[in-house]
Order: sequence, then structure tokens, then C-alpha cells
Amino acid sequence: MSCHFEKIDLKIFPLDNFRKGDLPLPSYETAGSVGMDVRACLGKEGDVLIIHPGERKKIPTGLAIEIPMGYEIQVRPRSGISLKTDLLMVNSPGTIDNDYRNEVHVIMGNIGKDPFTICHGDRIAQWVMAPIIRANLVVVTELSSTARGMGGFGSTGGVKNLSNNAFYSSDGNLGINYFI
Repeated sequence: MSCHFEKIDLKIFPLDNFRKGDLPLPSYETAGSVGMDVRACLGKEGDVLIIHPGERKKIPTGLAIEIPMGYEIQVRPRSGISLKTDLLMVNSPGTIDNDYRNEVHVIMGNIGKDPFTICHGDRIAQWVMAPIIRANLVVVTELSSTARGMGGFGSTGGVKNLSNNAFYSSDGNLGINYFI
């Protein structure tokens, strides 16, 4: 099965630190990938950036971009980093507006107990090109009613009291016993 995606030009300007760092441009890693992987540009092979516990850092990409009017780039976390490390993209998804022209950075935070090392060339995030629809704000004196009403934060159900059915497996993952 082949994937068909619409394509639109994204102008990319490799900055001096990118050109000296011998990195590939962001790329779609599989035929069905929606996001293109972007790498940490720390200078050269062997350069590292350490994110200490509780700390947030801007990680440079060495790239500036020109996004077409009517689009944005969403900066999203890579699932492997989210699952296998204590790093989070703290403003996920981040938005790069189409009028921004400076170097793109990725903001990452360490929620773990140990320092985490980012190496030059590590794939740190994904860029997803997305169309934008702007809202036209309409001030009203009341809103229409719905079955949900003013409920929020769990008001539609979801996970009930799991404490009696929850367990941790030998590898530390949370499991749930379901009884029907």
C-alpha cells in the first residue's frame, strides 16, 4: 500500500552551526510518517548538552525556516523519547508561526532524578506541517446547552476506581485486571 500526502514547499535555511555540524536535514523516516525528525545541532560530533533533573533547556536545531502563509509547524515529541527517558517537551506541541525567521529550538525538560545527555545529532523532536484556521470571535450573551454542560476534567467518565484491580508487573509497568 502506498501513502499519498499533499506536499507544500517548506523553505529551510541551514545556519552556520548546522553546516559545520555535518547533520542531515529533517526527514520523514518512513513512507507513512507524518512528522519529520529534527536533530540536536550542538556544534560537532562529540558535543553534548546535559539537562539536569528539574531543568529545562532550549536545544538548538541549527535551522531557520520559512513556513508558507496559512500553515504552522507543530513541534512534537518523539514517542521513543517520551517512553524510554525522563525527558519531556514542556510546551508540547510547540508552534512555529509562519512569520518566525530565527533559529528553531526545542524546549525539553528533565522530570527524572538523573542528568540526561543530549548528543549532537540526536533526533529530539518531530516537525509536522499543519494548516491553520483562524477563529472569528463572536461575543454572545449565552451559550447553547449540551448534555455535558459545564462538566470538565473527568466529567464524561473514563477510569473509575482502579485501585482494586491495578497491579505492577515485574518490569514495573502498570496493569489492570478486568473482570466481566
